[in-house]
Amino acid sequence: MCPAEERMHAVLLDAPTRPRLLVVDDQAANIQVLYRVFEADHQVLMATDGEQALAAALRHQPDLILLDVVMPGMDGHTVCARLKASPDTRDIPVLFITAHSDPEQETKALAMGAVDFIPKPINPDVVRARVKTHLTLKRQADQLRHMAFMDGLTGTFNRRLFDDRLAMEWSRAVREQRSLGLALIDVDFFKAYNDHYGHQAGDDALVAVAGALKGAGRRPADVIARYGGEEFACLLPDTDVAGALLVANRMREAVFKLGLHHAGSSVAEVVTFSAGVAVVQPDGNQAPATLLKLADEQLYRAKALGRNQVCAPPGPASGTP
Repeated sequence: MCPAEERMHAVLLDAPTRPRLLVVDDQAANIQVLYRVFEADHQVLMATDGEQALAAALRHQPDLILLDVVMPGMDGHTVCARLKASPDTRDIPVLFITAHSDPEQETKALAMGAVDFIPKPINPDVVRARVKTHLTLKRQADQLRHMAFMDGLTGTFNRRLFDDRLAMEWSRAVREQRSLGLALIDVDFFKAYNDHYGHQAGDDALVAVAGALKGAGRRPADVIARYGGEEFACLLPDTDVAGALLVANRMREAVFKLGLHHAGSSVAEVVTFSAGVAVVQPDGNQAPATLLKLADEQLYRAKALGRNQVCAPPGPASGTP
């Protein structure tokens, strides 16, 4: 996952008791004032210039940034603009804290993407109240973003998130000259399952299959998504063919062990799936659709060979999951 997604998942799935604040000011005394205001119930990070602030925001993914405007070198407006220009930091709320209190400064701060503007000298009660409000709004926004990327039935990521992550991981693989793997998974004879047991049972089976897939996945960077209907996709960054096969077969075994009886299957008495695996080291002359096409070809091959198996083309070993 990118840093922003990792932080959002931490907030949603294992919310810390102490929100994380980043205080940016070139004057140590000002930082200490804010530290004393928030130290009891917040994690307080500190930076004394723009470059430190950008690095800290990317690395620590704070819930909110308290940013001074007037600093030597890179001023607060520039820092804010760069934060908002990066997909990894653009959703972090920024509160400007500055000695300038004229309307033009406030207007400029808000135009740069800040959520609030607080003049110095600060009133601790006012700052605390405004920070609390914006932390609440941030958490609500995170929850809405999370819901927008989730499949409502299975609890896996949805196709929208998968397409976004495929494009992002593809660009990263091109930039860093790394491999990118993909497993396309199709539940065997799912129409027959629905016809025999009913659509509610079919939905329950998909939920169980999704749980098994997620349980068999072990790396935070991997993305498991519902690709459509009874199809799932697992995106595997920095993985070779052997590693992708290992993951896909581990998932296949996990689904088989669910023991979901399937009277309409001709390959097993329980629910199974077929999967196609592909791995590429992309370059600038290819598109993400290349990986999808290769994996789909292997999925078709797995079905043609009898289903309940994983197929992949041979490939060089460059890393394992």
